Amino acid sequence: MLRKTFLIVILVISALCSKAQELLCTVEVNTSAIEGTNKSVFESLQEAISDYFNETKWTNAVFSPNERIECRFFLTVKSYDNDRIKGEVQVQLSRPVYNSTYTTTLFNFKDTKIEFDYREGEPLIYNENTWTSNLQGILDYYAYLFLALDFDSFSSMGGQPYFDKAATVVQQAQSSGEIGWRAFEDTRNRSAVLSAYMDANTSSLRDLTYQYHRKGLDEMVTSPDKGRAAITESVEIIKEIYDKSPMSVGLSIFRDSKLDELVNVYSQAPQTEREKVYDILQPIFPTDRSRIEKIKKPDEVR
Repeated sequence: MLRKTFLIVILVISALCSKAQELLCTVEVNTSAIEGTNKSVFESLQEAISDYFNETKWTNAVFSPNERIECRFFLTVKSYDNDRIKGEVQVQLSRPVYNSTYTTTLFNFKDTKIEFDYREGEPLIYNENTWTSNLQGILDYYAYLFLALDFDSFSSMGGQPYFDKAATVVQQAQSSGEIGWRAFEDTRNRSAVLSAYMDANTSSLRDLTYQYHRKGLDEMVTSPDKGRAAITESVEIIKEIYDKSPMSVGLSIFRDSKLDELVNVYSQAPQTEREKVYDILQPIFPTDRSRIEKIKKPDEVR
């Protein structure tokens, strides 16, 4: 009996240990622009952000270690004075493609409105219902956005609970007086990014996310033509968004995440299909014409 009980305990512990947190986030704090400052505070900050992303339990879902969501958070510090850090952050979110070793970029965005207070050794403790600091607000916002987009890419509108949580963070933040959160402050801040996925005129970005990744890339491994056709349909959504909201930050997020990938997607496509995609994208992204030309003329990139 004791032996059986011992084995059950071991199995339970093993099952618990096999569960992992949701995010696997690479964090880097770049201080090359800061001179004559004790850099240990930034080492502490980098460790604190990494622990916050990777050790917080963000959902009730069960993730195995190999299912963790890969993301990157690269903070470039521009100034540091009296515990006030100002800079910008590049955030990226990746997703594996089904039945392949390929990883695709779901989200790629540079946030230039980063300001927060931080003291060396200050702990970051997750509290879902309370606004603690602007730093934690920024981290919570991006964690929920990562989750929302990842879930959307596997299930149609599957990320809704996490978009709702991100919206709550934005609402709390707008009362804080910190920059980067206010609606209509500019067209590329955190409020604008969330609006691109939630406002009626542009929320079809979420349909695009599912169509492009689950019905498109995931299918291309076994059925290239079928998968590529789904991606072409998703590209048509971009034109609909452009027609309704030509200044939406969602368009630039798509450009920075997908244009280079689309060159490879259509490298083996029929000429008519390549030209169709080119004709959709070129008027929307005129300054990226040289990149889009490679979709139309793939022989030039081989």
